[in-house]
Amino acid sequence: MKKYFSLVTFAHTIFALPFAMVGFFLGLQHRSQPGFPFRELILVLLCMVFARSAAMAFNRYADRGIDRNNPRTAGREIPSGAISPQAALFFVLGSAALFILAAWFINPICFYLSPVALAVVLGYSYTKRFTPLCHLVLGLGLSLAPIGAYLAVTGVFNLIPLLFSGAVLFWVSGFDIIYALQDEEFDKSQRLFSIPVALGRRGALNLSIVLHIICAAFMLAAVWMISQSLPDFGWIYWTATTIFLAMLVYQHTIVSPTNLSRVNRAFFTTNGFASLIFGVLFILDIYI
Repeated sequence: MKKYFSLVTFAHTIFALPFAMVGFFLGLQHRSQPGFPFRELILVLLCMVFARSAAMAFNRYADRGIDRNNPRTAGREIPSGAISPQAALFFVLGSAALFILAAWFINPICFYLSPVALAVVLGYSYTKRFTPLCHLVLGLGLSLAPIGAYLAVTGVFNLIPLLFSGAVLFWVSGFDIIYALQDEEFDKSQRLFSIPVALGRRGALNLSIVLHIICAAFMLAAVWMISQSLPDFGWIYWTATTIFLAMLVYQHTIVSPTNLSRVNRAFFTTNGFASLIFGVLFILDIYI
């Protein structure tokens, strides 16, 4: 079990899960049925776990040859032999099937869109072979969390969760570019595509800043829309938004073209806390 948790980097669930809960609890504000939908909550959590497990395991399976040649990733489960490629692929198929099954139990629209979601999160693994925009595809995959959870509760689309999805898209794309700085030289040697390879360190960091500015615009647009439709939201939500945006700024102060020693802090610690704090405070504001 520990090997498979490591295979799918389970701790990284902290990036998208809080935003899925934002979409879920936002949906509660527009839900006509009485009572708390515990069934849908459990199914949404299962969908998150299964979809992400399928995506990460498939990424490790697809990249097993690349990871074997990269000193930073050679110790991962498949290159090291801890998990066989066949076992990893079986895990992917099982997780994908369980994701579709869970979506089927939620409602028809989630079921019909589940193959589309899988196509995005699984297809990402091959994008680095032909486009430097692979970071945006990763962001697109995680951006499905807020709108997917909202659909699970309401069964209809709404602009506010779509704005949160846009924020997640550009937030994840921006910090994934920072993370990819570690492999710039390796990616060049393997003829792989990434923004650092295409633009260099300084250009990549500048584009990451632009993407995070766009993320901030989506977040603030969502704030404004919520203030118009749900006037009971107050200072806690504004505090959550301020903290999230401050952490976007912070990660760009600790990484520079000449100093990549704190890339992991910018990637996991800063963004993990940003997502978690925002999600918790958002839900807290709903109940206060």
